[in-house]
Amino acid sequence: MAAKGAEKTAGSVVLIGMPGAGKSTIGVMLAKELAKDFVDTDVLIQVREGRTLQSIMDGADYLHLRQIEEAALLDAHLPAHVVATGGSAVYSDAGMQHLKQYGVAVFLDLPLADLQRRIHNYAERGIARRPGQTFEALFAERRTLYLQHADIVVDCHDKTPERIIGEIIRALARF
Repeated sequence: MAAKGAEKTAGSVVLIGMPGAGKSTIGVMLAKELAKDFVDTDVLIQVREGRTLQSIMDGADYLHLRQIEEAALLDAHLPAHVVATGGSAVYSDAGMQHLKQYGVAVFLDLPLADLQRRIHNYAERGIARRPGQTFEALFAERRTLYLQHADIVVDCHDKTPERIIGEIIRALARF
């Protein structure tokens, strides 16, 4: 029987991090490199609900979006995938534990200033946040959760996607 780490590495890679951290971009490239399927859980939610994340937020509130997200995560069967999660996936302990049964969680860690340069549509992006919550406050709140759920943390500051992917692959080999 393989060691626990080997089983996880052979399975899925679950990317977590803030909106704008590059989960979808890195995820597609990493999936190609590892010869795995790619899934973006935000897309799973949108297909399941038949509307965009922002439309879901407009029709209810951020807690409703988080409930929908948790249900989508718990219903997902994702062995041997690279999974780009929505930035708020880490609010669901049950959802994260479900995803981590398939593999390793990798936190794409990017400083606040870098994220602010990348996110220009914060108010319209469908980000599950409290009314009036600033991006800075959301970052502080979520970063703690990302670190809590991460098996691997990759510092993405000033790095190309190729370098980030290389670091992830090297970390997976050691995991």
